[in-house]
Amino acid sequence: MKATGTRQAATAIILAAGHGTRMRSKLPKTLHPLAGRPMLRHLLASCEAVFSQIVVVVGPGMEAVSQAAAPHASVVQQERRGTAHAALQAVPLFGEGEVAVLYADNPLIRPETLCRLLERRRAGDAGLSLLAMRPPDPAQYGRVIERGGYVERIVEWADASEAERVETLCNAGVLCADGGDMARWLRDVRDDNAAQEFYLTDVVALATAEGRRVAALEAPFEELRGINSRVELAETEAVLQGRMRRAAMEAGVTMTDPASVFLCHDTELAEDVAIGPNVVFGPGVRVAPGAEIRAFSHLEGCVVGPGAIVGPFARLRPGTVLGEGVHIGNFVELKAASLGAGVKANHLSYLGDTEIGGGTNIGAGTITCNYDGFAKHRTVIGDSVFIGSNTALVAPVRVGEGAIVAAGSVVTEDVAPDALAIARGRQVEKPGAAAAFRERARAARRKG
Repeated sequence: MKATGTRQAATAIILAAGHGTRMRSKLPKTLHPLAGRPMLRHLLASCEAVFSQIVVVVGPGMEAVSQAAAPHASVVQQERRGTAHAALQAVPLFGEGEVAVLYADNPLIRPETLCRLLERRRAGDAGLSLLAMRPPDPAQYGRVIERGGYVERIVEWADASEAERVETLCNAGVLCADGGDMARWLRDVRDDNAAQEFYLTDVVALATAEGRRVAALEAPFEELRGINSRVELAETEAVLQGRMRRAAMEAGVTMTDPASVFLCHDTELAEDVAIGPNVVFGPGVRVAPGAEIRAFSHLEGCVVGPGAIVGPFARLRPGTVLGEGVHIGNFVELKAASLGAGVKANHLSYLGDTEIGGGTNIGAGTITCNYDGFAKHRTVIGDSVFIGSNTALVAPVRVGEGAIVAAGSVVTEDVAPDALAIARGRQVEKPGAAAAFRERARAARRKG
């Protein structure tokens, strides 16, 4: 069984009904972002590669979580009475084959691990399989107690003996069983505990009481770690960023200082792309082969063409498309801008709602005045145009192919192809006026 290709005839139940009070946020915990998308969507992406059906269990008033889960089905746990109770709400939607119960705040589980979980259950020697891990600090995790290669029980930290607390194999909370067995065990879970809640871990004891073997599948802690606080969210972000950086470099991307580069879940970097330090990629960025993104640049919702150079200190906003060999330099900001091959804008410019033809040079300090206070307007600049420094192009305006716009111009009307446009006041010189001004200033100081 592989993580790619045809999905398995199995159902994933994702528990996402918790308040997440330790996050101290009005935003549901599972919607907090990792690498630019909600943590729930990361787990859904892994499940989508493996399971034929996915059901998300949400709490009352959590419509935003249901929307994030779409197009997958959602069911509501009207009363929060524990994890087994939450999973029980999805029983009417159990499909054919196995059912795996997962937690939405475990977003980094890989498809390959989920496949191994199904394979272990299907090996035929165990009625229930679960995921286990060995955290660097086992702390308060429940311990997985094994005997003869199978799980005998799961004991919570508070109930564990000193000998059991020495055990480092810990419960990750993910269970997998035949759908019929899982439904029966969930119905049989009791709330005879101090919290009067229905715990999913009690399914293990129910399975062993029936004489069914329980198999533990060990996976890396970094993959199974949960998120319950902002600190853990940041730690998980670091793990995910490391995973994505490594994958990019193994695919042919050069990073001068990988730890300072931040990628998004959908960043596409081709072979021979070079990335300098302190570069941030927001959602929706594609970078073609041979392009260079220099230090301290921020890119979002844009396409960078082959051999283009961006930065340092450049900002590419959504809707920007750079053609082959484009040069975007320091403190240049682009928004909804299409730049043809070989365009150069190397210094201190804002180009918004702009179309620029190939081979054009944009001088330092050029801005497109695209907003009139009510609506955005476009500036269209033809091929092989030269825009002088400190030019303001007041949109809507067009500059024809081969035209030159003199430095310091404020262009409010279209410029014809091959024309020279000078849109500034004529220079006036008054001989000796500077010396006279200084003398008046000195006289004023003497009187004072």
